[in-house]
Amino acid sequence: MTTDRLVEFDEVTTRYEPVIGLETHVELGTASKMFCGCSTTFGAEPNTQTCPVCLGLPGSLPVANEAAVAATIQIGLALGSEIAPWCRFARKNYFYPDIPKGFQTSQYDEPLCVGGHLDVEVDGETYRVEIERVHLEEDTGKNLHVGGATGRIHGADHSLVDYNRAGIPLVEIVTRPVPGAGARAPEVARAYVTELREIVQALGVSDVRMEQGSLRCDVNISLNPAGAAEWGTRTETKNVNSLRSVERAVRYEMRRQAARLDDGGRIVQETRHFHEDTGSTSAGRSKEEATDYRYFPEPDLVPIAADADWIAGLKAGLPELPAARRSRLQQEWGISGNEMTWLANAGALGLVEETVAAGASPTDARKWWLGDLARRANEAGSELAELAVTPAQVAELAGLIAEGTINDKLARQVLDRVLAGEGDPAKVVEAQGLAVLGESDELVAAVEAAIAGAPDVVAKVQSGKVQALGALVGAVMKTTRGKADAATVRRMLEERVHTS
Repeated sequence: MTTDRLVEFDEVTTRYEPVIGLETHVELGTASKMFCGCSTTFGAEPNTQTCPVCLGLPGSLPVANEAAVAATIQIGLALGSEIAPWCRFARKNYFYPDIPKGFQTSQYDEPLCVGGHLDVEVDGETYRVEIERVHLEEDTGKNLHVGGATGRIHGADHSLVDYNRAGIPLVEIVTRPVPGAGARAPEVARAYVTELREIVQALGVSDVRMEQGSLRCDVNISLNPAGAAEWGTRTETKNVNSLRSVERAVRYEMRRQAARLDDGGRIVQETRHFHEDTGSTSAGRSKEEATDYRYFPEPDLVPIAADADWIAGLKAGLPELPAARRSRLQQEWGISGNEMTWLANAGALGLVEETVAAGASPTDARKWWLGDLARRANEAGSELAELAVTPAQVAELAGLIAEGTINDKLARQVLDRVLAGEGDPAKVVEAQGLAVLGESDELVAAVEAAIAGAPDVVAKVQSGKVQALGALVGAVMKTTRGKADAATVRRMLEERVHTS
């Protein structure tokens, strides 16, 4: 792969205006494929979830999956799209080995959903991303290139293909070109895919796991000289499979294209591949146009005419969407917009909400998930939701602190043991004897020992240097291994020091 010259990012938007466009593919979580009854379970042995229909064998006839049509309409409704009263499928012809039929059953000029928009926020500023279309199609199979560096295909000795994924229902959400984002274009692209992912997740129609390919994004980017009337030539970076990579792909292409244009070169309309390890893109193939695919109506499938009452029922059944949910919770919890954005970006919003529902205060829930637990997740290189602690356990931990059973220092010890699988917080406290010491004989003895062991400190306190009392408090806390309540210890010391 050749190394491209890059312009410093801060310099790009001084001379060029970026225009982005995003094509996001969502694999639906239906039990069966789009046009046949084959299973869609992820991770099955290669080519064990196929049949004559999804393999395109002669004499086989497809039948549309009603659940997939309903899920697509739900996505369209959530984006404010107009649901077409009548639409049909088309054959998108191309000859790559991931489609055994030689064509992909998709939609072309008659999509199921048209128009709509999605508003996203970046650094307090709202950007509107207009939706061009939401259409339904079938996914392709998966190619695997294996072997050494001497082969003819991608440097591989040979290639394999798994058709288990071929035929799984796939929704494609296509935006209109998005100008005006300027230097925020990379962040706007990421924010859009993030918000779209949350919407689909809320609808429950896909697990949208980017690492498994059930959510993939094709990133289009072009640059045009500042003030120019016409947009520049675009490139399309294919199958970007993480939110971070969407942002990185836009940023890299802006820098690469700016350098090419500065050098007097031209941008080639092509597909490009994103490389996770370097954050760079490389050329793929020249971009096909619609005419190259030779679309024509699918003769083996009847058109779809969604009943108005059915659509109304789907609309009435939509859940609370992420933006509305965030607005409601922000008001209920009394937090700022920046705090809400922080929660959402940290992947903590749902966890905090569940912790509050389990009895914790919003303040305590945010404190634990964005504090100690976020630190532990970072150290482990994992997501917050992957930690071995539940919102109910965090709420129980907060409750034990509120009732005075444990303090913050002991709570961290308890949390360590909960994460190690030793049980719920109350059980850990009881089993390990981690409860705060009240005015017990043990605490009285620790206080008196601290006084007896530091007569010079006692003298300072008695002479009016009250701040010196902190040294005695520290000694007692050390003796009790942090199990004493600091306020109680200070009161007991004050009573004894002033009367000694």
